[in-house]
Order: sequence, then structure tokens, then C-alpha cells
Amino acid sequence: MTIRSRFAPSPTGYLHIGGARTALFSWLHARMHGGEFVLRIEDTDLERSSTESVNAILEGMAWLGLEYDEGPFYQTQRFARYAEVIQKLLKTGHAYRCTCSKERLEALRNEQMRNKQKPRYDGHCRHRADVPDDVSHVVRFKNPADGAVPVDDLIRGNVTFNNAELDDLIIARSDGTPTYNLTVVVDDMDMNITHVIRGDDHLNNTPRQINILRALGATPPQYAHVPMILGADGKRLSKRHGAVSVMQYREDGYLPEALINYLVRLGWSHGDQEVFSLDEMIALFDIKDVNRAASTFNPDKLLWLNQQYIKSSDPAHVAHHLSWHLGRLGLDPSAGPGLVEVVKAQQERAKTLVEMAANSVYFYREFDSYDEKAAAKNLKSDVLTPLRALLTRLSAIDWTCEQIHQAVVETAESHELKLGKLAQPLRVAVTGGTVSPPIDQTVYLIGRERSLARLNRAIAHIEGHAGGQA
Repeated sequence: MTIRSRFAPSPTGYLHIGGARTALFSWLHARMHGGEFVLRIEDTDLERSSTESVNAILEGMAWLGLEYDEGPFYQTQRFARYAEVIQKLLKTGHAYRCTCSKERLEALRNEQMRNKQKPRYDGHCRHRADVPDDVSHVVRFKNPADGAVPVDDLIRGNVTFNNAELDDLIIARSDGTPTYNLTVVVDDMDMNITHVIRGDDHLNNTPRQINILRALGATPPQYAHVPMILGADGKRLSKRHGAVSVMQYREDGYLPEALINYLVRLGWSHGDQEVFSLDEMIALFDIKDVNRAASTFNPDKLLWLNQQYIKSSDPAHVAHHLSWHLGRLGLDPSAGPGLVEVVKAQQERAKTLVEMAANSVYFYREFDSYDEKAAAKNLKSDVLTPLRALLTRLSAIDWTCEQIHQAVVETAESHELKLGKLAQPLRVAVTGGTVSPPIDQTVYLIGRERSLARLNRAIAHIEGHAGGQA
């Protein structure tokens, strides 16, 4: 048997962190078993579904690298198939037409609530056979009246539901459109899904779906219901806890591998290991090892993990993602040093790509002014003569890190200065501030023409201030 899992989001918003984790678990389960991963867009809620949301889901999946083997399939393109199945259930006696009005159902619900009973349909139309097609009606599934539905959940273990607790759910609305519990059953059946991995908010739907599958003569898939993700306050993760959209993490400067690594550890572990390559995840992940308890989202842990990935990833890979962030700052990565070299210089110095991009602006664009405190402290008259001498030396050397380093060291020594007393004014001169990679590397990456022009500018700045002549 080929293992086939699926991710089936509703396109009513962005790809949520919780949905991304579910997709990841489903993807890993398929990959671990050499199976197939299917993407299905459950877009039957015509009022809330949107093309923008579909694109957001596809973009999020692509950014995370969760490639699917089949799909995306769209439920709105399968209405004829759902109608066919509904008719089959009606003909075989597993479904019936219900003409109960909203007023009757509301009165029934209110009475049950007063009697402290679980609100459920009372089967009023269950045995009627006199409802013609042209009379307004919904179609209900005739749930078995007795017995039980055992669910051997791969995460939660054995869970049993009594059929007496399940009412006859609606599978087609009065306008003929199918409902969620019908469409998902037909899709899982037609697409030969063997494993349904989804949020535990769907657990109560599972016995109903199993009963429909059995009525259709199909073998139910295996189910695994993933516990929810909580915020630090113990409540379900939401916008009030910070970013919950996958693509917001891209905007905030996270590498997709870091987010993937963090999500896989939300409820799953392998010893004390924290950092996993994708190959390690595929080899080690087992859905049965997912914790039954809810997981708490820790932004600080994710930030730490992102920093580890920025430090250790292939600079070319980081450069690929950094380019997008430079573009958001209006910078042209081709108008300066090679991005890979910039990443090598900055890898140890940034927790996010947003931070790395902000710290790299001076490589690609002139700065308008110096940091006020940095200039006041470092661009003073006592370094004017050494900076002029350094300008002369730098103008004459081959442009390599080694030659630049030697020029700075020899200039400092000849003026009886500690290296830092010259390196820091030089740093302010060429970057506008006091923070950068090692000064020789910084000057080298900025380039000869820009570095010399900026050093000239700093000399002029000192000369133009009171007491600057020397």
C-alpha cells in the first residue's frame, strides 16, 4: 500500500502557523514512508474563500519547501461528483430529505437547552419518504442509531464515540451545495488518502465521517489528530501573541528551514536534539511520537533557532533569501559587493535577515549622515592627520583584505595609535556608524572607489567643524 497523506486548508485567510505545522507533519509522514503528499483546497465556503487566500496558501507552502506530489485540487471543481454521491446515499437509504424549518429547529434547540440536553436533531424527517425534489429541503445523513465508532488515533490512541450521541448531520444545504463532512469524505475516498493528519478540533467530525465512508462501502483512512498550539498565556495561538501567518515570518527575516525546524519540535522530539536537517526530520519523524498535549509557542526559541540557521547555512542559500529583504529596502544587490561575500561577513552578527539587511545598507547605498554620537566621538581633529595618511596608503595598494589590514596597522603604528583608535574612525567614515564586520573586510566589500570617497568625505567633515584644521 502506498501511503498517501494530504493537507486540505480552507482559503479564507493566510496560511496559519498551526496549519503549516499540520502540513509539515503530513508531508513528513508521506516522505518518511516513501509515499505521496496531496494538496487540496477546500473552497466550498464561497462567501469567505478568495483567490488571494489561495495564493497566500500556495506561496506559504512554496516558501516552506513543502512540495506536493498531486494538486492543488479544488473542491469547487468537484460539485458534480458530490451531487452524485448524495444521490447514491439517498437511493441506498443512508440519507434522507429534511424539510424542517429554521423556526422548528430553533425551537427544538431551545427546548433541549432548557432541559440541559445536548442540542441535536431529533430525526423528525428520518423516516419520511414523501418529500419531492421541488420542495425546499436539506439532505441529512442517516447516522446509525446504535453501536459505537472506535477511532484508533495515531496520536491520541483509542477513542470511542457512541452513535447515539451523533445526530443526523446535514450533507447538502437547501441550495444543493454539499457540506464539509460530505466533501471531505468523498475527496479522501476518491483520492485514496490512507492517513488523515489534522488538527484535533476535527476529532468530533471523525466518527461522522467514518460512518459516511462505511455507508459508501469505503475503508476509512487512519487518523491522527494534532493538538493545538498555545500562546504563552495558555490560550489558543492568535494574532494577539504576535505573528501567526507563515509569510509574516518571511517578512520578519526568518529562514524557512528555521521555521520548519521550530514547527517540527512543537509537539515532537528526538532525544535532546534541537536542530534537524530536513533529511534528519524525514528519517526520524514518526507521527506516533507526537505529544498528546498542546504545545506552547515560544518566539524567543524560534529567534534563537533562526540565528543558528543563519550562522550555519550555506552563504549562497542565505544570500538568496537576503536578496528579497534588500529589495524591500529599495536596494539593488547588483549595485555593490557580491551577496555571498556580504553574508559571509554578516552571518555571525545577525539574528534575522531583516537585521542583516539593515546592517548591510551601506554596502549598496550612500548614507545621508553619520550617526551623531559616533561622529562626535570618532571623527575628531586628533585623527585627521592619521586619516589623511591612511587615505594616501589605501589609494596606492592592491584592493585585498590583507593589503587593507596592513595599511591600517602600519598607519596606526606610524602615528603611535592603538589599532582601534584608527579602525573605529575609519569604520564611522565608511559606514556612518560604529558597527560592522572586521574593518579590513568592511572596507574591502564597500570597494575602493566608495571607500576612498567616503574617507575623503569624513576628512572634509572633520575639517569643516570648529577646531578641525590640523
